[in-house]
Amino acid sequence: MAATTEGALKAFLEGLGSGVPAFRDGPRPGQTPPFWVIEQQDITVNAIAAGDFGDPDAEIPVIEILTVDLIEQARTKVNARVAKNAQRYGLAEVTARALHGCRLPAAPGPITAVRFRGLDRFPIADNRVRSSITVEVHRPLYKNEVLPA
Repeated sequence: MAATTEGALKAFLEGLGSGVPAFRDGPRPGQTPPFWVIEQQDITVNAIAAGDFGDPDAEIPVIEILTVDLIEQARTKVNARVAKNAQRYGLAEVTARALHGCRLPAAPGPITAVRFRGLDRFPIADNRVRSSITVEVHRPLYKNEVLPA
């Protein structure tokens, strides 16, 4: 079991068999692309599913927003005049599709839904490209601290 939703997403991504490593909150120093970076952005109360707030033991449903970024090298140099594409086109889209509706079995608590919200792609410095998948995870707010195994 993972200690965080990010850890559960990491386990899920690495289990897809793409051969691309995943990291929470950033890659290890010197990591070469491609790699995934998973970051939590926000946790908000799911007002539609909210229960009785007069009961201190009532479940508090939340929506956790995460980004799953695929960092890739844009091009590789073939010779002094020619560079070829180094990206794995479609990998981000296939991953977004796999995330939509998955259950995240390694999550530290019950997951009621995982929804793909959007996909952005843009260049970043140093001949790299970032495809950013936004995911919302519906789950209850934890009542107890989750300790790593």
